[in-house]
Amino acid sequence: MRVGIFGGSFNPPHIGHVNATKSAFSQCELDHLIVIPAGTPPHKDLPPNSPTPEMRLQMTNNAFSYECDDSDCSKEIKEIYKNIEVSDIEIFSRDRNYTIDTVNKIREEYPDAELFLLVGTDMYTTLDTWKDSDLLLKEVTPIELSREVIPISSSELRGMFSQRKGRDYVADSNYALIIGKRLYGSKSDWDWLRQQAYSMLDPLRIPHVVACEAEACRLAERWEVNIDEAREAAILHDITKKLDFYENMCIISKHGVTFEKHGKNGEKLLHSITGALIAQTKFGVSDTVSEAIKWHTTGKAGMSMLEKVVYIADYIEETRCFPGVDELRKLAYTNIDEAMLLGLDMTVEDLKSRGISPDISTTEAINDFKCIISLHP
Repeated sequence: MRVGIFGGSFNPPHIGHVNATKSAFSQCELDHLIVIPAGTPPHKDLPPNSPTPEMRLQMTNNAFSYECDDSDCSKEIKEIYKNIEVSDIEIFSRDRNYTIDTVNKIREEYPDAELFLLVGTDMYTTLDTWKDSDLLLKEVTPIELSREVIPISSSELRGMFSQRKGRDYVADSNYALIIGKRLYGSKSDWDWLRQQAYSMLDPLRIPHVVACEAEACRLAERWEVNIDEAREAAILHDITKKLDFYENMCIISKHGVTFEKHGKNGEKLLHSITGALIAQTKFGVSDTVSEAIKWHTTGKAGMSMLEKVVYIADYIEETRCFPGVDELRKLAYTNIDEAMLLGLDMTVEDLKSRGISPDISTTEAINDFKCIISLHP
């Protein structure tokens, strides 16, 4: 039996690692491959703020798991993935993990196998410096993985995530995990974020969200607000809009949030709260973005400029058509506080015309903006 051993920090595992296993299987005629994420690597420390061992193990499992049907996956590829094993033999160890010790454990399980050790070019050239290298090379045949097989390093990839890049190098499930947990200081790829958000919406609401994003960016530039934060909030502000009362309350209960219903309009306000929660837990947005989503419907006293931008963008985006919207659009770019007050007043008038009492946060917001405008006319 020919058994390959592929160890590394896998921080994160990426397409280069996966391609390396395919090459090793075909070129070395392996029967089985053991992928081993390291707990504490002997040659280098893990960078600060690395994922927990549990997360790296999960990401490694995700990366080396493959689901395909007969139309997009050859018999050979299916056989390769069937014979890949992700091992936790090192990941939970607090001590330095030396390859010779791991190989000895694997030898106990495969006493008659021919063992092959997969290593990158940099590590291959230093094999003679490894612990008990003479004993190690009696047990394994090293296989050098060239730069062509692994065209990117995990450290390079970690840097790309903070630039909203790198999505194509990792499994979809791992990208979602990296973004949701904000691992490596990651920021979501815009196309990915839109795809995720739109998939959660009623299709008829997508044009509104597209227009809201564009309006929020224009307003953010006008009022010198972080455009990326405005864009994130606008894309995600309605992600729980189509959920019913029970589904929204389940989200609120799961996160231990207290919700006090105010009048007949209370249920319609739930999506602002749950949208903010999901934006944080699923998409890893900052507290400031989450708060902008939370208050985009009712407003509140003491709103930040980002919160004002998102509120107004939602109100005046180009698909909106109602009496007074043109005036509100002009005011939004000349005096945003006056635009907020006008928008809030219009909301209250609309609610009262339908026999609905406004939320207390809206009332407090109106009083706050009246005070601001009186002090700074």
